[in-house]
Amino acid sequence: MRADQIPLSRGAFARMATLDLDVPAVLDHAGLPRALMSEARPMLTTAQFFAFWHAVEAVCRDPSLGLRLGDGTRSEVYDMVTAAALHSGTLGGALDKLARYKRLTCPEDVVVELGRDEAAVSMRWMLAEGHTPRLLVDAMFASNFALAERGTGRALHLRRIELTRRPADGTLLHAHFRCELRFNAPQDRIVYARSDLDLPFVTQDDGHLADLLPVLEGSLREQTAATPLRDKVWNVLSRGMRGGHLRMAQVAEALHLSPRTLQRRLGEVGTSYQQVLDQVRHQLARRLLDATDLDVGEIAFLLGFEELNSFNRAFRQWEGATPARWRTTIAG
Repeated sequence: MRADQIPLSRGAFARMATLDLDVPAVLDHAGLPRALMSEARPMLTTAQFFAFWHAVEAVCRDPSLGLRLGDGTRSEVYDMVTAAALHSGTLGGALDKLARYKRLTCPEDVVVELGRDEAAVSMRWMLAEGHTPRLLVDAMFASNFALAERGTGRALHLRRIELTRRPADGTLLHAHFRCELRFNAPQDRIVYARSDLDLPFVTQDDGHLADLLPVLEGSLREQTAATPLRDKVWNVLSRGMRGGHLRMAQVAEALHLSPRTLQRRLGEVGTSYQQVLDQVRHQLARRLLDATDLDVGEIAFLLGFEELNSFNRAFRQWEGATPARWRTTIAG
């Protein structure tokens, strides 16, 4: 897994300022030094990055700020991965590159799930403990949508936006994305029509892509080799928490290992498949109970528990209370 470093830039701070965000006040509220604004390439941990975005929500009175920040992708390219996506031949190729390389720039996992008629893109911060700040989710989706429309050179008709947040007034989101909104979702996802993946990119540039891909592939090989096995297992499990139970054999296959080898190698680093599975379930259970109104039974299903009682017992071991009581307690 990539080191817990998320790069910002003075350009990002400048863009926030042009959108009337009081960046010094945000940094103060987040407990971060104002000196970050003068650094050429400041780095934040995931916890600091989330604290920054929570501070944005607290300080900023404009609920459209996340959308407007993300929409900057219509005219700017922020990193090498975005450039590679923009130079792809089709929308599908662009999304594939984001999914393959995004974690090289920060500990964010992008997943593209293909259905018969849909292509869903989800984004997950791999080292986050709490749920993703609302304006950050808006910015990520707006950026992805802006890249898709910039690349294709046309207005796209999304299927829907799925949000792991409680139902709220979606007027701004609906006006921006022009599609159905679904709240209380198990994952934050932007859903395209699958046929749109074949749309050609007017920004295609094979020459630039030929220069970028070898660099990205080399970096990916280095990162993969340096990623601990426990983190790889965690990532596969986190991606698969959408109902049903991921068997160890399925995870082993995804990592190109035999189940026996997977279990042995996890044991060598002092853990086991079941321990990692429990840790992933625990973290996701806390997020969903905190951020959504999903029924406890629905959460149990998403986490792969066959019975609600099994989930209740496991959660009581983790937190010393049932999921329902824990949710009531944190709600105040």
